[in-house]
Amino acid sequence: MSLLRNFATVGSATAVSRVLGFVRDMLMAAALGTGPVADAFFVAFRFPNLFRRLFAEGAFNSAFIPLFARKLEGEGEDAAKRFAIEAMSGLLLALLALTAIAEIAMPLLMFVLAPGFYKDPEKFDLAVMLTRICFPYLTFVSMLALVSGVLNALGRFAVAAFAPVLLNVVLIATLTLVVAFGHANTPAAGYWLSGGVFIGGVVQLAAVVYELYRAGWVLVPQRPRYTGDVRRLVKLSIPAVIAGGITQINIVIGTMIASMAPGAVSYLYYADRVYQLPLGIVGIAIGVVLLPDLARRLRAGNEEAASGQQNRALEFALVLTLPATAALFTVSGPIVAGLFERGAFDAAATARTAPALAAFALGLPAFVLIKVFQPGFFAREDTRTPMWFAAINAIINVVLSLMLFPFLQHIGIALATTTAGWINATLLGLTLYRRKHFLPDDRLRRRITSACAASGAMILALIIASVVFAIWADGAPAQGGRILHLFVLTVVGLASYGIAAVALGVISRTELAGFIRRS
Repeated sequence: MSLLRNFATVGSATAVSRVLGFVRDMLMAAALGTGPVADAFFVAFRFPNLFRRLFAEGAFNSAFIPLFARKLEGEGEDAAKRFAIEAMSGLLLALLALTAIAEIAMPLLMFVLAPGFYKDPEKFDLAVMLTRICFPYLTFVSMLALVSGVLNALGRFAVAAFAPVLLNVVLIATLTLVVAFGHANTPAAGYWLSGGVFIGGVVQLAAVVYELYRAGWVLVPQRPRYTGDVRRLVKLSIPAVIAGGITQINIVIGTMIASMAPGAVSYLYYADRVYQLPLGIVGIAIGVVLLPDLARRLRAGNEEAASGQQNRALEFALVLTLPATAALFTVSGPIVAGLFERGAFDAAATARTAPALAAFALGLPAFVLIKVFQPGFFAREDTRTPMWFAAINAIINVVLSLMLFPFLQHIGIALATTTAGWINATLLGLTLYRRKHFLPDDRLRRRITSACAASGAMILALIIASVVFAIWADGAPAQGGRILHLFVLTVVGLASYGIAAVALGVISRTELAGFIRRS
């Protein structure tokens, strides 16, 4: 129950953040649309986030949390605190050096990241300037990731989970000012938003540092020292750079190729934002909670309990992810229209974004499975095996993207990312099974089979509801009708899956009532 309660805490915080993220993206779609300013800002914002997910969340924390948990459990708080300070000092030095190099070499980096922008000098120069403003965000948010890792290992999940909410609040306020001062769809909007990203990073870091202080911990960076513990951390982090960031590597590859077609970067961005909602709520909750939990159990030598926790995590993940996948694939058009179609985001943008969302949706279970399986390796301090799988999948993603883009444009990139995700998830799961580190139990198999059947019932209900609404609305509905359409589909989807899930034994009436009560 403690594991599920922590999942619920982190998942709820992520849900609030993602809802505010949608408010932000709706404002962004209205203010920027899918034009050159939007393309430039999305690349600028994605660049520091790539490094954050590769080096801070993906690699660093995958290696740091098991080592920190071992120090905390085996040697006590003082030793754990010394290790955290050593890790923070080394990471901060690396981040400052990386930021300085990136600021100087930004035109070259932009040419590598978005080569298609080079044929439009104004867009290219704007993207370079916006990325220079956004890039220091990397330092703030990477420190945030480390402090959050310490808090999570101490069993304090709430504030760290709610920190991303603050970034969205800052960006929503910034977008409101952009529209109020008449800067919509102008380069000035890009500069305002990039400044908002910088400020948001400062606010987020301040929140978790204060929470750590309330927990009785003060971490002050010192002169970096290459101790034995730091050497071990670096050794584990290097392969985890690839393993922990495979999804981001795939997205960046897609960005590079998509930059060849006008608007493609923006179509993929908006589609990515939608499918990241369930992935974030479920995947982030699992990634944050499961790794320290497995590390503690394995430290105590309890392999059976660790396998049991992975079964419950996988059950939790797929029972929520399978219906989300079904909904995003079946009614991708109404979802995109209801969320984004207003202002500069027109019906043509919806028509191009919706198929990309459907393609990403097919990979949603795979991306969540990766979040469940990777901690099984990282908790055992094995970062090499996921690294090799990630390298294989990165190659497959590049090849498929290049093959599909000439025929399917940005949709081909989404399909390539999805295919790479499934290959990665399959390799991770089969390897854990072969090593007997993960053995699916009867309860898991029974509930997943029932969840698939309940998702099928929901698909049928969504199709019927969508057809009936289209007849009632007499064709394409106006903006208010699009929002109403999305609301109706949401209610029908939740109700039909909930009823089918209870009827098929996916979730009991008691569990459903408890979930509704906690929500």
